[in-house]
Amino acid sequence: MSERVRVAIDVGGTFTDVVKLTPSSGELRFEKVPTTPSAPTEGVLDGFRKAEAAMEDIVMFNHGTTLGLNALLTRTGARTAIVSTAGFRDVYLLGRTDRAAMYDIRYRKPTALVERADTFEVIERSYFDGTVATPLDEDDARRVAAEIAAGGYASVAVAFLHSYANSDHESRMREILAEVAPGVDVTLSHELAREYREYERTSTTVLDAYIKPIVRGYLDVLQGELASNGFEGRFLMSRSGGGAMTATAAKEQPVNLILSGPAGGVIGAAAFSKLIGSPNLITIDMGGTSLDASLVLDHEPLMHQGAEFEGLPITTPSLNIQTIGAGGGSLGYLDAAGALQVGPQSAGAMPGPASYGRGGTRPTFTDAALAVGYLGSDTPLGGTLVLDEQRALDALTTIAEPLGMTERGLARGMLRISTTKIVGAVRGITVELGLDPKDFALLSFGGGGGLVAVDVARELGIPTVVVPPGQGAFSALGMLMADVQHDFSRTSITPLLEVDADVIAASFAELESSATAALSTDGFGDAEQHLVRTIDVRYMGQEHAVTVACPPFGEGFTAAVEVSFAELHERQYGHTMSDPVEITTLRVRGIGVIDKPSLPTMAARTDGTPERLGDRVVHLGDDEQVVYGLYSREQLLAGDRIVGPAVITEHTATTVMHAGDVLTVGTYGELVIAIETEPLPSTDSPALEGAVR
Repeated sequence: MSERVRVAIDVGGTFTDVVKLTPSSGELRFEKVPTTPSAPTEGVLDGFRKAEAAMEDIVMFNHGTTLGLNALLTRTGARTAIVSTAGFRDVYLLGRTDRAAMYDIRYRKPTALVERADTFEVIERSYFDGTVATPLDEDDARRVAAEIAAGGYASVAVAFLHSYANSDHESRMREILAEVAPGVDVTLSHELAREYREYERTSTTVLDAYIKPIVRGYLDVLQGELASNGFEGRFLMSRSGGGAMTATAAKEQPVNLILSGPAGGVIGAAAFSKLIGSPNLITIDMGGTSLDASLVLDHEPLMHQGAEFEGLPITTPSLNIQTIGAGGGSLGYLDAAGALQVGPQSAGAMPGPASYGRGGTRPTFTDAALAVGYLGSDTPLGGTLVLDEQRALDALTTIAEPLGMTERGLARGMLRISTTKIVGAVRGITVELGLDPKDFALLSFGGGGGLVAVDVARELGIPTVVVPPGQGAFSALGMLMADVQHDFSRTSITPLLEVDADVIAASFAELESSATAALSTDGFGDAEQHLVRTIDVRYMGQEHAVTVACPPFGEGFTAAVEVSFAELHERQYGHTMSDPVEITTLRVRGIGVIDKPSLPTMAARTDGTPERLGDRVVHLGDDEQVVYGLYSREQLLAGDRIVGPAVITEHTATTVMHAGDVLTVGTYGELVIAIETEPLPSTDSPALEGAVR
């Protein structure tokens, strides 16, 4: 019998990352295959084949996909209708009537997912405490359902007023839709979030309904293909909140997948931080299309409840991730003012960077890295893709000539712009939250992370860069460390001094009953279930709250909540106040505990030093070429030490370190780079300085 394995596949905009784990030996195999946007399941199946993972041997398959996110970005989701309470038809389109960019005169509100003509009103109404003001008019509900059936809608978002407090009308509306419009997918707002804020809850419901037919169709096809090839293991999907959910649950609530792309990497980073004893990490994940920056504080990923997609709020819990258009495929171009820019437009998987030789003619970040010398034709990407330097230079010429620059000078400018954008993203999750980047280590992963990590760290004064094993597919590795999660919440706005412990305990008991039922449905026994209680707390009069752990009920409950709230508020906002405190929302996270993989330790070198494969010439200036030592990461052992300048290549990525930087290989094969604090001398031409602005 073949050995049982676990597989994780993370589908990105350009590459699909694959990790195969053999639990009995701890052996990890990292692979990359091209993403196939026109046929999403093909790239996934290619990943299994590349990793040589037989379906009948796979006991668990963890999957991350950007399918739902891409449908939102391109506005290619299902035709969706909204069913609202009579008199509240415009809740979704009005929103908060604010501007995302207050002082930007060029700002235009993103195109709505649903137009006003697609919103239907039903006679019904409940009050905020759940009492019924107007019973559901079932004849009116059937009239609306008939209009939806005749209108060609594929999906319906039902969001009634105050349904978080009383869900009966929404549930009955689904039954009527099932009778009158049986082919339509239905999403109910109270099943996603039993929380106040009508617009935010409606927005979340619309987002879920908009992508549900697409995600459900994709997962149905993929499950069928897996089963036909002999797969009988557990199929899990990565979710925005950092955990996992079964594929069956994902088909019912796909909104939880929208921001799941980078979640695996952050979960992996939190687990890895415990292994290496580094509790506070800034993470940057640079893929082919975008870069994601996040934080790990005290070995835990930073969460928030106020996630957004293009200004549209999502109330489900999400990791605090800053995403920018800075990836390996980000295109360089001249803006209307004639200034050099890089991204957010990307060459994507097809045609990809010019140096891939797949038809691309516009210069990308990857082409710039090749022209400068960070990448080379001597070390194929993924073991098979040989980069073409001449194609890269030809693409760079199209922009360099109008600026009167050399191709390599333009390439340096593109790298500098990308670094500046990444520094801004890291500042957004640290400095803007009152945190000093110097108090963190920088954990870099993704196919392009190692190319920019030391430059970003130097700009921000971060003393250490850590590159984990399998950096190019680390997000997929992180998925193997994610437990199954279900989140349940209930609005309960109460002054802290007036809290009735019995009432709160009863509410928590209801939430926990829902959590245990969901986990049992997923196949987790009592011993595999873990429940976590938290409370959203704010100062009276504040708009937003922070989430604190729920202390045991008893005499010290109120004091414990106040202390935890003050500590967290000080940490996140830099101050506390003497105002009264109130509870807004009760939350329960149900966790189905998955066996975590044990990363293998690396053997130490007993004699000699790491072998230098050769040299790589790096163009630091038009007239300055510096020889960087070239090393293979696969040949490094624990305790090895390399002094920069050097380039370390590996199967799925490349890491660059400059003069004065010192690399040490850690116990798990991680590269720990101590950063030289003095900036590199700039020898760029005046023409470059004028172009980059």
